[in-house]
Amino acid sequence: MELIDQVSINALSKRDLLLIVKALEYTNENTGLEDFIDLRNSIVKELCFLTSTTEEQFVNYLETNN
Repeated sequence: MELIDQVSINALSKRDLLLIVKALEYTNENTGLEDFIDLRNSIVKELCFLTSTTEEQFVNYLETNN
């Protein structure tokens, strides 16, 4: 099996990204494990950087017209 060094989000839809973000939030809330919210925050931070938006703007974008 080939090792994966990087993951591309090109093939993910807005809905998929929103589901990932919300699933990580939900899992953190229901397990209390900080790793899930840390991963969520890391993903959102990187996507905000790439899109030159704030977290609020980016999440609102994902939530609209789904």
